[in-house]
Amino acid sequence: MDSPKPNSKIFIEIVNRIRDMISEDGLQPGDKIPSERELSERLKAGRSSIREALRALELLGLIETRRGEGTFLKDFRNHRLVELLGTFILKEGQARDDVLLTKEWLEKESLRTILHSELSLRPLQQCLDSDDLQTVDSFLKKIIHQSNNLLAEKIWYILSQYGAMVQKAVPMDEHYRKACMGLIDSLQAKQEEKMWEYYYSLKNDPADI
Repeated sequence: MDSPKPNSKIFIEIVNRIRDMISEDGLQPGDKIPSERELSERLKAGRSSIREALRALELLGLIETRRGEGTFLKDFRNHRLVELLGTFILKEGQARDDVLLTKEWLEKESLRTILHSELSLRPLQQCLDSDDLQTVDSFLKKIIHQSNNLLAEKIWYILSQYGAMVQKAVPMDEHYRKACMGLIDSLQAKQEEKMWEYYYSLKNDPADI
């Protein structure tokens, strides 16, 4: 039987397992996560331990509980902190440039990681084939995710929310879809020069593709 307050080792392990489960299930901000009972069964952990872990995640602002509806991943696009900080940070031209440049740096490092590794490209191809991609950034987010660096993914996501305040989202049309396909093919063939060519096509006017 669980004690009311699990020790720190067990507590951290459960928090990490919930985080891994969210990543494995491909849940996005705004999606509902499994109930306390379902998490207990799936993670083979006591209900009180699950409850404490969820409470910690909620205090960190990563999830929110809605009475009568369930528990959901926090949608940072509507996070007041991002909006509040953005009104100050993005007033300065240098700050705006730094946000966009840092976002681009993370994208480039993720591409280098994938290029020089044996990480699977199948998820990238699958997302492109699914027709679910609405914007260029939604594809770049998949690139970040596929590089298997959770911290980089979180930082990129927050930066993308700041960036959206000064730069309009670019719709995924046939021109950009062609660049995405070329980028995947160049990663598969380990052709770095071609990879950068297609990446910059995603960042520029579609006429340049």
